[in-house]
Amino acid sequence: MKRTTFSLLLFLTCIGLSLSSWAQVKSSDVLMTISGKDVTIGEFMTIYQKNNVANQAIDQDGLKEYLDLFINFKLKVKEAEDLGLDTVTSFKTELAGYREQLAKPYFIDEATIDNLILEAFERSKQDVRASHIFVRVTPDALQEDTLAAWEKISSIRQRLNDGENFEALAFELSDDPSARDREANAQHPFIKGNKGDLGYFTVFDMVYPFENAAYGINVNEVSQPIRTEYGYHLIKLTMKQPAMGKVTVAHLYKAIPKDATAEDSLRVHQKIDSIYAMLKNGAKWDSLVTVFSDDKGSAARGGVLPKFGVNRMVPEFIEAIYKIENIGGYSPPILTSYGWHIVRLEERDRVLSFNEAKTELKQKVVKDNRSQMGREVVTMKIIDEYGLKEFKPALEAFYNVVTDSIFLGKWNVELASELNGPLFVIGDEVTTQQDFANYLATKQKRIEKKSVIAYVNSQYRDFLQERLLVVENRNLEQKYPEFKALMNEYRDGILLFDLTDKNVWSKAVKDTTGLKNFYTANKSNYMWGPRVDATIYTLKNPDAAAMVRNFLATGLTDEDILKEINVDTVKILTVQSGKFSKKDNPVLSKIEWKQGISGNIKTDNGVVFVSIREVLQPEPKELNEARGLITADYQNFLEAQWIKDLKKKYPVVVHKEVFAKIK
Repeated sequence: MKRTTFSLLLFLTCIGLSLSSWAQVKSSDVLMTISGKDVTIGEFMTIYQKNNVANQAIDQDGLKEYLDLFINFKLKVKEAEDLGLDTVTSFKTELAGYREQLAKPYFIDEATIDNLILEAFERSKQDVRASHIFVRVTPDALQEDTLAAWEKISSIRQRLNDGENFEALAFELSDDPSARDREANAQHPFIKGNKGDLGYFTVFDMVYPFENAAYGINVNEVSQPIRTEYGYHLIKLTMKQPAMGKVTVAHLYKAIPKDATAEDSLRVHQKIDSIYAMLKNGAKWDSLVTVFSDDKGSAARGGVLPKFGVNRMVPEFIEAIYKIENIGGYSPPILTSYGWHIVRLEERDRVLSFNEAKTELKQKVVKDNRSQMGREVVTMKIIDEYGLKEFKPALEAFYNVVTDSIFLGKWNVELASELNGPLFVIGDEVTTQQDFANYLATKQKRIEKKSVIAYVNSQYRDFLQERLLVVENRNLEQKYPEFKALMNEYRDGILLFDLTDKNVWSKAVKDTTGLKNFYTANKSNYMWGPRVDATIYTLKNPDAAAMVRNFLATGLTDEDILKEINVDTVKILTVQSGKFSKKDNPVLSKIEWKQGISGNIKTDNGVVFVSIREVLQPEPKELNEARGLITADYQNFLEAQWIKDLKKKYPVVVHKEVFAKIK
């Protein structure tokens, strides 16, 4: 992207005029011909309008300069085409990659995405805490398995309606293993069940259907059965809080030993209470953390933990943070499943406005499965525009030829060799059963075994959406003139970059002989101003200046003087030696330029004096002293020569009567 953008801007952003009207000409009118190829006024004005920034009346001189740049650009593109650069595989691959990126916005309904962004922003203002009862069923489950899961979740909800306790039913019936106690084993200690409690979360922390349900009910209300990609859920909202946001906290932690007795637990409780009392009586936080915290990793940092959001800590820890009002404030001791904590608030991220948060929210929305809603809207528009006719029996025929081998990635497409009929028709384009069979063969991979019918139906839905988008993609240039114009810009930009790099940019770097000859012919353009060959002595201790002057008088070298003065870790003296102009150091403007040693110049940090060996008159810079500037000028020289040659090779005829009508 950088390559193409740079080359386009090189041409497109040189002039900053705006256009008030060009109604006296038509887009199809020919503005110029380049080597017999017509260029319309529409092509020129589209790029001109796109790259002008000021809203002012047209300036004919500026427009003429812009026209010259446009002609140079088109000459280079013509040369690239004649050299066949637009047929090179690498060019086609690069352009196809850009097209894929440029086409993406046309396959997502922006109005839907905008609504999802606003919805996400509003939800980000609140944190919620919820519990769930979960019944597992996969998206591709058999119909009877899905029905069984539905009946189970429905019966649980009925029991809730009859007054049974949510937590007790979660402990008994939920397919979420965290709801129940888990006995200690080699992998983990005893873990107490959460009875369905998921703790606090906010927007994007849960899959979208679950998030929708949680934000759509009131505190202590239980949702209807909600289907996600994992199965069915009953969700109980237990708390809503103003958003905590991202925070940095420190904690002082006292662990409760494994297999602790009641006396052990009481002893830890008493210890954390005594530490809290010391803190309230003025003891320093860092000292208490260093001495008493059992989290030795964070204790070395004053107890500070990495920044986190609401879903990254157990609920008791989060609730303690909610109650801390000010930075530096701390909580009373709180008990979590890990032990006792005192929490101190170190930093809280500023709440962003909608405009500040919009870009990041859009990135999250587009990456999230909720963006599928935008694609579905586009899909329905495509169906409305082109029409869709499906042949259900043609799909059902696959139920008999697709075998369980497809779940091993070994299904043989030859099993569908006799299926040759139409599967669906989009507009006047027929997609056959063989097209779908090849799609199945290409997409197959080793996955968990499931219902063949459900699998075929799922793959068919993806295949149909893909084909709908292919039809739309194929017609983007015809339907959207701005897309066609942008693709032409990218195409020409890639061609121009590669050729300009070869003839100008890289050539100027690699052609050392040509660069030297250019420098020799133009060295008077690269002059040094007046300079001095000198050494600048800077001392932090003014009293040391006399000592340095004495050392200089005895003929000591700068290296020896530095060793004598900087005898410890404090760097009293620094020495700069070389050729300097006045702008290189402020002190050079405060002394007389003559051979010898200047007087002391006082500074905020000490004194400076200068030993001038020679006053140098203006002289040309050596090639290696101004290589960057000389190379840039050489590139401009090569560019001008190249354009001159192209104009000889490709005759340009501008239709002045058309150009003159632009007002």
